[in-house]
Amino acid sequence: MDPNSGIGGAVAGDLGGAFEEHRAHLRQVAYRVLGSLSEADDAVQEAWLRLQRADTAEVENLRAWLTTVVARVALNQLRSRRTRREEPFPEHLPDPVVSRDDGGDPEYAAELADSVGLALLVVLETLAPDERLAFVLHDMFALPFDDIAPLVDRTPAAARQLASRARRRVRGVEPGRGDRAARREVVDAFLAAAREGDIEGLVAVLDPEVVLRADVGTGIRRVQGAHAVAAQAASYRSADQERFPVLVNGAPAVLGVIAGLPVALLAFTVVDRRIVEIDIFADQQRLARLDPALWAS
Repeated sequence: MDPNSGIGGAVAGDLGGAFEEHRAHLRQVAYRVLGSLSEADDAVQEAWLRLQRADTAEVENLRAWLTTVVARVALNQLRSRRTRREEPFPEHLPDPVVSRDDGGDPEYAAELADSVGLALLVVLETLAPDERLAFVLHDMFALPFDDIAPLVDRTPAAARQLASRARRRVRGVEPGRGDRAARREVVDAFLAAAREGDIEGLVAVLDPEVVLRADVGTGIRRVQGAHAVAAQAASYRSADQERFPVLVNGAPAVLGVIAGLPVALLAFTVVDRRIVEIDIFADQQRLARLDPALWAS
């Protein structure tokens, strides 16, 4: 944490401005803990309300204080979600962060560099709430275990164990960042082969153990293996569908649009020029929340 991010003196007189300086950071924390954009925004809003009610004279480090508040709110949301969820499907796709694939914008590139990939978020969804919080706060935001321990009602040593267990679960996930242009080439080759119904061309760009997950609104459909995924991709062709290159959590993706409405969002995880995961968002409620600017000319 930044030791100079206190709230004393003049800063205390402008709570709104001081809070806005940390909003993006707080949203990143909440999104990684929750995997939901709307719930992350709710957690950030709750932090703002609590800040307004707090005795700010006692707050020495605003960023650290707000991070702790957001983390506690997000953990409560995560625990509540776990207790009320009764879905029969073992997997849940987190909300994607979708952006236009413009390229060339340094500020935009810097923002993406701080994003977290969908593949990692999918694994985080399988963790127990306390494990997820400990891992996110320590491994992603360098929060010390002494600060994490009170949030999960454990000793620092026990909080360290939570993060360690989570780390073993996520080990090896999402190694494929690297050259975005090269990964886009792989995605384009997959789409071209799918349009032609070219099974061999599809298999050539798929990892042998590739996993396809599709959120159709009633649960997650899962297909595994290069030939099975290739057959699925080759069987789905739509001549009237426009495809727009986008980014999902900083990785190459494609948005399918028919008659001006999004019908499918395909996100790809590419490692060593092979597609290892494909996540398809076809839930119309989720797609309806996308910004129309993503497919505007």
